[in-house]
Parts: sequence; C-alpha cells; structure tokens
Amino acid sequence: MSITKNSFKHVSYLWDDAEAAKLAGDEVALLIYRSNMLGADLRLTNYGGGNTSCKAMAKDPLTGKETEIMWIKGSGGDIGTLKKSGLAALYVDRLRSLKNVYRGIDHEDEMVELFNHCIYDLASKAPSIDTPLHGFLPFKHIDHLHPDAAIAIAAAKDGEKITQELFNGAIGWVPWQKPGFDLGLQLKECLDKNPGIKGIMLGSHGLFTWGDTAYESYVNTLEVVEKCAEYLEQNYGKKGPVFGGQKIQSLIKAERHKKAAELAPILRGFCSSERSMIGHFTDDDRVLEYINSNDLERLAPMGTSCPDHFLRTKISPLVLDLAKDEDLSDVSAIKAKLAPAFEAYRKMYADYYNTCKHDNSPSIRDANPVIIIYPGVGMFSFSKDKQTARVAAEFYTNAINVMKGSEAVSEYTSLPRQEAFNIEYWLLEEAKLQRMPKPKALSGRVAMITGSAGGIGKAIARKFVEEGACVILNDMNAERLAEAGEEFKKDFGKDSYATATMDVTDQNQIEEAMNIAAVSFGGVDIIVNNAGLSISKTIEDHAQKDWDLLYDVLVKGQFLVTQAATNVMKKQDIGGDIINIVSKNALVSGPNNAGYGSAKAAQLHLSRLNAAELGAAGIRVNVVNPDAVISDSNIWAGGWAEGRAKAYGITVAELPAYYAKRTLLNKIILPVDIANACFAFTGGLLSKSTGNMLNVDGGVAMAFPR
Repeated sequence: MSITKNSFKHVSYLWDDAEAAKLAGDEVALLIYRSNMLGADLRLTNYGGGNTSCKAMAKDPLTGKETEIMWIKGSGGDIGTLKKSGLAALYVDRLRSLKNVYRGIDHEDEMVELFNHCIYDLASKAPSIDTPLHGFLPFKHIDHLHPDAAIAIAAAKDGEKITQELFNGAIGWVPWQKPGFDLGLQLKECLDKNPGIKGIMLGSHGLFTWGDTAYESYVNTLEVVEKCAEYLEQNYGKKGPVFGGQKIQSLIKAERHKKAAELAPILRGFCSSERSMIGHFTDDDRVLEYINSNDLERLAPMGTSCPDHFLRTKISPLVLDLAKDEDLSDVSAIKAKLAPAFEAYRKMYADYYNTCKHDNSPSIRDANPVIIIYPGVGMFSFSKDKQTARVAAEFYTNAINVMKGSEAVSEYTSLPRQEAFNIEYWLLEEAKLQRMPKPKALSGRVAMITGSAGGIGKAIARKFVEEGACVILNDMNAERLAEAGEEFKKDFGKDSYATATMDVTDQNQIEEAMNIAAVSFGGVDIIVNNAGLSISKTIEDHAQKDWDLLYDVLVKGQFLVTQAATNVMKKQDIGGDIINIVSKNALVSGPNNAGYGSAKAAQLHLSRLNAAELGAAGIRVNVVNPDAVISDSNIWAGGWAEGRAKAYGITVAELPAYYAKRTLLNKIILPVDIANACFAFTGGLLSKSTGNMLNVDGGVAMAFPR
C-alpha cells in the first residue's frame, strides 16, 4: 500500500518523491530534506526542538580510507530551517570510543568538550548535548522529536504501560534522564534488550525513531506520532470533561483583544523590572480551553515536563486573579492589585532557585514570569525579543496539549523541581546563553514612527529594527503601508514589525494603533512624530483650508499621538522616548512659508513643553530638525517642490544642489541621516538628555539656536 498525504489524519505527509529523487545518493542532503519536512509540521516538533541525524561513509582526509561519519543537527539550530552549515559532523568510531573514558553520571559535562575531538568536518557546527543519543544507536537515519501527542504519553503517570500496550512492545521506554552521555548509553541498552523495536519513548521528554533510509525514518516517525495522536483523540472526554470542564466563558474576541490591549502595558512594566521585555498575546482556542477550565488551578502550578518547554516558559506560569470583565481603567488600582501577585511569583522563583541550587550553579536569572494567564481573555508571554516571546507562547501551548493528552489517558506528571532546575541552570545551558550575541542597543524596545511607509519615516523604522527594536509601521495610505510591511517581512522577518493604518488627526485611529502595539509587543517605548506635509504659498494665496490642514497634521497630530503614547508609557512605568521630526523652518524665516513655518515652530515649542512635563515619568522628548530631505519624501509632492523652486528663482531639478550649496558642509541630506539622528537620541548614549534639538541640515547658519 503506497503512502500518501491521505494516509495520515494527525500529522502532515510532505515527502515529495520527485524532490527526494534529485538527492539520491547524497545522504546528508536527504537528512536536510527530511529534517525540513519534519520541522514544517509543528505537531511533530516545536521551534528549535529535537534533532535529526544520519550516518554515512566518507573519505577520511588523513588516511584516505572510507570511514563512518555521523551528521547531526548542531547546537541551537532548528530542523525546519536546517541547512548543511547547521550540522555537526563526527567520526562515529571516535564518538563511541568515548565510553572508554566516561567516568559516570557525575561527570557528564566533561564529555561535551570531548565531542570536539571527534569532529570530522572542521566547519562543523558545535555538537549538541544529544550527540551521543544518536551516536550509540546503529541506525543510518534517526529522528528525535518532541511531538505533543508522544510527550502526552511520555508525561503520563502510566506512560510506560500505555506505550507497551499501544505499540505491542514495538516502542521501547527509557525513564526520565537528563540528556547527555548516560542517556545515550541507556538508549543503546534499551535497544539491546528489545531488538527489533522501531523507536524509544523517553519519559517526560520525547521520542526517538529511526530507519535505514531517510524515507523509512520519516515514515516511521509519522506513523508512531499518528498512532499516539489517534489514541489520545479516542480517549478525550472518556474519563470526564476535558480539563475538568469549563469554569468560565470567554469574552468575545473583540472584547478579549480590548482587554489585552489595556492590560499588556501594565504587565510589561512588571515584567521589565530587570530589563525591558517584549510581549506577545494569544487567545488560541487551545489556550482558552485550558485557561477557562476547572483544572487550571491544579495543573498550572505543576509546571511543564519536556525540557524544551520549561526552558522557554519558566517552571510555571502566573495566573492572574482578575475577572474577565474587570474594570482596567483605574491603572493605579490595577497595579496595586497585581503587585502582590508578581511579588509572590518572584519569591516562588527565588525559593525554587535557593532550594535547588548547587555550589557551582550560575546566578539566579530574571525572576519575573514568562507566561501570564488571564482567564476568560488569553495568555501573555514576555521575553527579550518578539520571537522569543512568541516561541515561549507556542511552547506553553505545546505544554497545554501535553497536559490535555496525559489527563485524558492517565494523569499528567511534571518533572520534579530539582530535575527541572538541573536543566534550567545546567552549566552547559549557561554556556550556550553566554555564547549568544550581546543585545543590540534597541533590543527589548518598541517604536512607533508615524508616516513610516516611506521616506524619512521608513528610514527611521529600518534603522530601529536593525538596532534591535520592534516597530509599528503606519500610514494613511493602506496600499503603501502594505508594501512597506511586505518589505520589512522580507528583510527582517515577521517578528520585527506590526502595521496600523493611521491618520494622525484621527484620535480613534491613533488609539487603535496603540492597541495594536500593546497586543503585538506589549506596549510602546519610542514615538517618532514624523508624519507631515508641506504647503508653500504666498500669504495672499494661502487659503484657510491650507492653514488648517498644516496645523491639524503637524501640530494637533503631534499632540494627539504624544498624548496617547504617554498614557501607554505611564502604564508601563519604564520611561520612554518621544522624538519630534520638526524642521529648520521652525527657526528660519523664509518667503512663502507662513503656514508651514509657523506650524513647525509650534511643533518645536510643544516639544519643549512636553519635555518639561513628562520628565518626571522618565519620558524624554527631543527634536530632530531636518532640512531639504528630498529623496523618497512625500513632502516634496503636491506642489511643495515647485513652490520652493519658485521662491528661490530656480527650477525643481536644481533644488537638491541649491539646498546643498547653501549649507556649510555642502552636503545633500538623506532619510538615513535623519534616522541616524533619531538613533543617537534613543541608542543609550544620550539617555540623560531631554528638551534638546539636533539639526541635521548640512549646516544652515540661520538655523543655529540663539
């Protein structure tokens, strides 16, 4: 019987015979292909979780003889996006010979350094701690994954018995053991005692499956996970309602998101007590089923089982004692209500650390929760960047799936606290963290740049993302905004930005943009009031509608956006930056410029007034004054260029050179120059400066402050 995508209900069969045929004879290429297919289905493994390997013959560069080499996903990679550069390659005989020097489970960590003596490919990725788990098994292709359906059985109180009965002895069982050399030896021992098995279940951890070819391993993996998932599905509801039944009803989706937007900045402030965190919110149906259930109170404190889960979610979540329809408008009252819960969580985490720590344990890490549950509304996660926060939420959703399955067929069991600590504060895990790149200057910060679908605004947004920030792109022009969003997704990835259609004169649209920032990232730290337009006319030709439009967009727009952002920043209580893109025209008097120039002067003084008022809240307000930024700028549309050219008695084509020549530096000003000035204010070196003005105009003497 041929296998097709219709052969499976609970997993995706993605193998393409034609694509695989192109790779025939190249076992490493087939390993990468298989890995990518497995990683494309999150029901099989989670982001960055699990690893895959193959063993094949290759020529030893030192002896010229064919020798067996194992290629395995290296440390810190993801099988869904795995490339050859992400593989570690080791001599199999050397790896197995390490058994001769292994001193026992108390000396696990020293074995990792010895993996380097087994390296075959000098361009190899660092071998992961799971390397011996693959190396001691004889199979050509091996998959080690963390499927929710398998872990649900592995984390069940009767997991070993269920595995034996479900697979009729075809899948072995190894009880929980921290990954490492000893676990590799246990896998080999299990296989030796049970010849002919097609996989091994690791208690509370995951699944090992294999095959003689990449395809056989792939199909074997799918079949085992499919059987686990089918078994769980048949048992949901048999013992009783899922998660003990529903305790509360969710708010409707629009109300959930409204509550999330109101609360997220407050939660972000609490979670950022040690470093600025980025948030993520989900109200996935699987999450709601769990957080609204009778069993939430019992299961949440137990924590997770699979190491991949709790390494990213912490040992357990914080469950908020807030009614789903709680009035969140009194921010001080809500903070007073939540403060004891955060203090209790931090104490719980500190007690966990102090009770379980060893003499050589790394220092305690941030004691704030990563996962925060709001029954009836949804689940928040907070971490150092958007991707890490999003992935943490995905991992806790995996943990929810595991709890649901375990409870359906037996009883869910989590790892003992000491075992969990030994993983979380493992010296090898600490070494991996220390190898990570240092945070960029704007890591953990969220920026909203008005009018950021093009010109100066987009240049600022790009600069901020390059420096680690998340940005909310916005523009009145929905089509232009969509194009900017696609550009950022292509260049920086989906976690770098969110989009909001926004007219800065529309208070409702501004509030919605702030809500998008709160739900997407937890709040906002940096506002750049950049949206603008320009009208150049003589005083006689300047219509009242021109005047009103200039003051509405430039002055009222800056006021409304600043006002809305201030509300969010004060909820967070971690300070912030407001940068107003004004103009040299705020200081320089010129012809045909009554409306634009005076509006810019109003923007400048409004900035000073805001700086004086908001400093007590740690919110800094500064100004960047550009001049003659012609490249990709909307300001030069709508007749402004023609008006300025007429005022100076030159042609439009002569404007760039004219503006450059009148500066002291004789330089043309580009959008990136303004972006660099904004970064100068926000990047950390000027953190004690507010109420300042920075001219970026090439040197216009008339614009020197007096």
